[in-house]
Amino acid sequence: MIILVNVFAILSFVLYMLKYISPFAFFVGALLWIILMISFWFLMPSIIYKRTATFKDKFSMRFEENQFTLEHERGSRSWPWSSLSTYMESPNFFHLYFDTRSFFLVPKSGCKNDDEVYELRQIIKSKVKKG
Repeated sequence: MIILVNVFAILSFVLYMLKYISPFAFFVGALLWIILMISFWFLMPSIIYKRTATFKDKFSMRFEENQFTLEHERGSRSWPWSSLSTYMESPNFFHLYFDTRSFFLVPKSGCKNDDEVYELRQIIKSKVKKG
């Protein structure tokens, strides 16, 4: 959806520069683009995070040689590395995929320093194939 909205914004800019649409039409399109981007980036995440109790709880994770564990004050759950199908790394997270519909986001901010991020990256690389 975001890609489609951005393609619309670029197309409307090109059409405005080529004088195919009026300045008012371009202004309305730009205003719609700004409203949609604000709702995608700020409003929707804040609404979802505030309503869901899961995001208010505190979790911790341990990464060991044979398994990784998710811990919570009410209990814990461990999974063998073989239960993960793929992983992906983004600037702020490790995305650990069980399948196409279920995954964990592991925030890099949970690591104390860059060395811990590097160590975690090496463990994940050795245990899970990159997606």
